[in-house]
Amino acid sequence: MCNPKPDLLCLDEFGYLNLDRTGAKLLFQIFTEREERKAIAVASNAPFSEWDKTFTEERLCSAIVDRLTFNGYLVETGNDSYRLQSTLERNRS
Repeated sequence: MCNPKPDLLCLDEFGYLNLDRTGAKLLFQIFTEREERKAIAVASNAPFSEWDKTFTEERLCSAIVDRLTFNGYLVETGNDSYRLQSTLERNRS
């Protein structure tokens, strides 16, 4: 049976697709409903300063970043690609 509200919602490759206003509002509603109740993990290569390209409305973008970062943990891994580094190391062996 599928749980409609999983304990952890994982969003990978966040920011690669632009969302129209309706899509951004729906995502905002999901984040708002989960805020301080259920966990969300987001992976993105784009810094917050570039999220306005995904969420074309500046105020909505700010509200989404606000909800994701409030009482959250930010893990920055840098600009180096893990996949590329792994491949290069494997090829050196």
